[in-house]
Amino acid sequence: MKGIWGFCLVLLVLLWGGVARAGVLGDRISSFPNWGSKPPIAVAKGDLVYPDWMAGNWNVASTLVDLAAPLAPNIVTPGFESNRQYLQQPILFKVRFQPEKQNGLSSNSTLKNAQKIVADRTFNGLNIAKAYLGDRGVLSVKVDPTNPNRQITVLKGERQLISIVTSRGTETPNPREFVSTEISQQIFRGESDIYLNEVETTTAYRVVAGGGKKGDSASKRIEADQVTAIYLSPQDPDYFAAGGHPVALYRYRLELVRA
Repeated sequence: MKGIWGFCLVLLVLLWGGVARAGVLGDRISSFPNWGSKPPIAVAKGDLVYPDWMAGNWNVASTLVDLAAPLAPNIVTPGFESNRQYLQQPILFKVRFQPEKQNGLSSNSTLKNAQKIVADRTFNGLNIAKAYLGDRGVLSVKVDPTNPNRQITVLKGERQLISIVTSRGTETPNPREFVSTEISQQIFRGESDIYLNEVETTTAYRVVAGGGKKGDSASKRIEADQVTAIYLSPQDPDYFAAGGHPVALYRYRLELVRA
């Protein structure tokens, strides 16, 4: 059970509002693993909006390049040590970013161009889960049709991973870079128990090939640095001992090539 939960923490945070103060989010990436607390971001409203140059279908290679347990040996999250098996092992999957679906809008090109670009969370979540667990390891990924911030991943063996995005922030250092942070409440329901945690995912994307000077839909390759931080929930007996500090950190290198 602990190994499955530890994996699920890594899994769901990969499933890819308010605006943070300039530079705060990007600085968190460069300061890894010295994270002391959660970033100052706003309550999540609506979906995470991406730059236009991320629209389309992408082949992704995600590689875990480092991990840390800042409060070890006193506090170590379930599955942390077993996650070392993923170090320097590229995981391949497909993702999609598309115009946000809005009821009542026509499909003419003018309105299409005005639409916001968001992740296809169902498509992306299912592909990522299968990349790690295999086709039989995950049964489905469902996103609340009325709230893109609520998602359920149904796993083999009557297990569920429920994620609710509670806060979000973004930065655009320049037209070819984009930084986002989301904090989620996660609930893992097994056959006989429930485990809760809070997860932060901060990702810095940058165009490295194709596209014009301002970045556009012609971009052919994107790279990203991503850090996932695990925080204990108030229900955990070590919650006060952790003092709001992350108990596990995972750093990834992402490479996106247009499909």
